[in-house]
Amino acid sequence: MRHVSRRILRTAHHKHLAVTRVALWARVSSDDQETDNQVLALRAWAARREFEVVREYVLEASAFTGRSRPHLRAALEDARRGAYDVLVVWALDRLSREGILETLGVIRQFHHAGVRVLSTEETWTDGPIEHQELLIALVAWVAQQESRRKSERVKAGLERRRAQGLPVGRQPGARDAKPRKVSGYHRRYGH
Repeated sequence: MRHVSRRILRTAHHKHLAVTRVALWARVSSDDQETDNQVLALRAWAARREFEVVREYVLEASAFTGRSRPHLRAALEDARRGAYDVLVVWALDRLSREGILETLGVIRQFHHAGVRVLSTEETWTDGPIEHQELLIALVAWVAQQESRRKSERVKAGLERRRAQGLPVGRQPGARDAKPRKVSGYHRRYGH
């Protein structure tokens, strides 16, 4: 039996209000980026709609390389258990940059679990599903191309440095200008 997707609350006047339970998804690709901006914007968006935030998935992992997949699987499993009604993302490219089929597949899995995916930056995600699929395909393609171009630029820069005989990568004895973030691995295992 599936969990009821909305919880009914009674007000002082005995009117019934359905409270939409939402999960927030915030993702950045690298250590030099912060999830705080996304999380604050997502919380504010949910509060304006009087949604109840019941889960937050906050991660630093590339969606292009697939390092975010374990977190995505956890979010999908929670969706299948009926833990929330809506997954709110800042932008659809925060879910996946792996291309059209992968992005549509992820969103369809959430839909099959009874969970809508809404983007605060792509307001059309709140429209009919028939229109969404075409627009999602376009956004997913653009995100994938952007990620590929960034990768190509980095590789070209590294190749240029090699050709010039300059060092590539972190040099022995180098120190960071600011403290490094403690990743999930370090938090979990204390290394």
